[in-house]
Amino acid sequence: MTTAPWLGDACSLVDAFRAGALSPAEALEASLAAIEHSTLNAVCHLDVETAVAAARNADVSLPFGGVPIGVKELDPVGGWPHSEASLVFADRVAEFDATMVTRLRAAGAVPVAQTTASEFGGINVTATRLHGVTANPWDPTRTPGGSSGGSAAAVAGGLLPIASGSDGGGSIRIPAGFSGLLGLKATFGRIPKGPRTEVEPLTAVLGCMARSVRDTARWFDVCNGADEYDPFSLPRVTGWEHGLGTHDVTGMRVAVAPDLGTAFVAPAVAEAVETAAAALIHDAGLVRRPVDVALPRGGLEWAMAGAASLLVGLSDHYPAREQELTPEMMLICNVTARHFDIEAAKSVERFRRRCIVAMAELFEQVDFIMCATNPDVAFAAAGPMPTTVGGVDLVAEHGFDVAVGNNGALTIPANTTGNPAVAIPAGSVDGLPVSLQVMGRHHAEPLLLDLALVVERTRPWPLVAPGAPC
Repeated sequence: MTTAPWLGDACSLVDAFRAGALSPAEALEASLAAIEHSTLNAVCHLDVETAVAAARNADVSLPFGGVPIGVKELDPVGGWPHSEASLVFADRVAEFDATMVTRLRAAGAVPVAQTTASEFGGINVTATRLHGVTANPWDPTRTPGGSSGGSAAAVAGGLLPIASGSDGGGSIRIPAGFSGLLGLKATFGRIPKGPRTEVEPLTAVLGCMARSVRDTARWFDVCNGADEYDPFSLPRVTGWEHGLGTHDVTGMRVAVAPDLGTAFVAPAVAEAVETAAAALIHDAGLVRRPVDVALPRGGLEWAMAGAASLLVGLSDHYPAREQELTPEMMLICNVTARHFDIEAAKSVERFRRRCIVAMAELFEQVDFIMCATNPDVAFAAAGPMPTTVGGVDLVAEHGFDVAVGNNGALTIPANTTGNPAVAIPAGSVDGLPVSLQVMGRHHAEPLLLDLALVVERTRPWPLVAPGAPC
C-alpha cells in the first residue's frame, strides 16, 4: 500500500523522518504516485532511478534530508532536459547542476521532478508548445501563473512539498498568489546564479515555491551566499530559520496601495488586500502612513530588456526557428529585434532609474509597502493574458500595451529595483486565492518573513488546494 503524499510543509516532513514516522523512500514513492495520477501537467521530467537511490541513502539529519523536491525547468540539473520550456531547445540536456541545486543536494534534498514553466520564463501563464497547459489545483480551468507555474501547481496540488522558482518580473510571486502559496522574491543576488552565470537579465532572482514561512527560510539558509561564478551574488547570511519571529517590527511604518498607483486591480481583490493589510498592521503593531504611492509603469521597457538577453541566448536559432516559439515570445522577440536600438536602450535605462528613485523615496517615508500581488484572481489556464479587469476593458480604455502590461505591473517594480518582496496568502475571491504583497528595503527579507509569519500564525492559510493531491 502506497503512503499518501505529504500535505504538510517540508520542514515537518523532515521532522517525521527523524522521528521514524516515515522514511524518505516512502515519501518519494508517495510523490511519484501522486505525480503519475495528477492531471495538472505540472511535471515534465522524472529522474526516478537517481531519486530512489538518493532517498534510500538520505541523511535525515540534514536540513532537507530525504525531501523530494521539484526543480523548475529553467534551472539546470545535470543529465536532465534543459529546454527552458521551448521547442527550440527540446533536445538539449544540461551538463551541470545549478549552484542552487548543488547546495540543495548537499543539504539532503532529493531532486526528482522537473516542473513546467513558461517559455524562457517570459510570461505569467504556464502554457507552451513543448509541454502544453499546466493547470491550477484550485481550479483546473485556471492558470497557476508563470513562469514558475509548474512548481506552484505541484506544491499547492500536493505532488511535492517544495520546489524551486525564479522571479524576473513576478515569476515566484504571481504563481504563489494564484495558487495560495508563500512566495519570496529576495534581494537581487541573494542566491547565486552559477556556475555558468548569465549576468542578464538584472531583474532575475532565484528562490522557491513553498507552503510555509519556515520552509522558505530553510531554503534560503541552504541556498544563499556568494559564489565566485556570480559577480552579483551577495555574502552569505545565516540564521534565516532560527531568526524567525525574533525581529521587533512594532511601530514600523507602512504604506498601503493595492494598485501601487500603476496597476488596475479588480475591486474585489483590492478590498481583500485592504482587509488583509489592515489585519497584518494590527496584528504586527505596525503604523499605517498616508503616503502617495505612484510607481512608474514600464512593462514594455522591462520586456524589451529581458528579450534582448533572450535574443543572445537564441543566437542563430532566431529568426530561423521563430515559428517554434509560443506566440507571446515570438511577438516579444520580433518587437525587440526590430525596435531595440540605442533610443530603446535609453528608454529602458531611464525606466530603471525612475523606478529606483521612486522606490527609494518611498522607503525614506515608510518601512514597508503593501499592495496586491496580482490584479485579479487566476485567469484561463491556456491564456491569453487578460485585458479585462473587474469588468473594465483596459484595451478600450487605455490601449493594448497598458492592458497586457497590467498583468505584471504589481511585481515588476521590485525586480527593476532589486528590492525584496513577499507574496502572502490573503484569503480568496470566488473560491480562488488572493495574495498580499509586501515590499521592503534591500536586504530586509528577515523582516518580510516575520510579517508573513504573523499572518501564518494569526490567520493560517491552507497548505494545499482543496482536494489535493490533484
